[in-house]
Amino acid sequence: MLRSGAETYRVEDTMARIASSFGFTNSNSYVTPTGIIFQLDKAGSAQLIQIVTRTTDLRKVVAVNSISRQLSTGEISVQEAYTLLHQVDIEAHAFSIWLQIIAASIASGCFTIMFQGKWLDFIPGMICGGLGYCALIYFHHLVRVKFFAELMASFLIGIVSFLLTSAGIGQSLDKIIIGSVMPLVPGLLITNAVRDLMAGHLVSGLSRGAEAFLTAFAIGTGIAVVFIIF
Repeated sequence: MLRSGAETYRVEDTMARIASSFGFTNSNSYVTPTGIIFQLDKAGSAQLIQIVTRTTDLRKVVAVNSISRQLSTGEISVQEAYTLLHQVDIEAHAFSIWLQIIAASIASGCFTIMFQGKWLDFIPGMICGGLGYCALIYFHHLVRVKFFAELMASFLIGIVSFLLTSAGIGQSLDKIIIGSVMPLVPGLLITNAVRDLMAGHLVSGLSRGAEAFLTAFAIGTGIAVVFIIF
């Protein structure tokens, strides 16, 4: 769940719910965006799990929530729950990379119009958004530094947007850039940061907020470099 973008309080609640269904009412858990510490009971030893990679796959979060509720109500056994959880874990992402790129491209064009761009900017917005998302995936695979991938993706969006408008393909440079970078904006991260803070998870909320700020800073820096060059 944590690797798929779930809030920390939801992860803690799910673990506590499953433990309670088997009579372990005194379980303790401490969850951060990068690790989980869980103790089944006060007499037992605690276990630490490190979270290295994080992505967004809310379908897996919903699936684990459903399994935990079925286990709590006794609808399925422990072995059945373990099998189902293992299947959810090994399943590929809900959407293929090409489908994600197409969706990002269409969303970029729509955002361009939503931010009062002209209809002539729709196609350039789609092109820039799709290329930017391709660059995000490529650079993230090439260098496992999320902020570098986001910076390079926004830089490419700025370059392509400038070239297209200079060639007469598109009119509003600012609207095209704004619409194209929207798929890169960490909306879910910001939402989870606020929800964690509201739930009292200050460490997780602040760390997610800092990650969202750095992502926004990387996007802004990539676009700013383009304007400095041109």
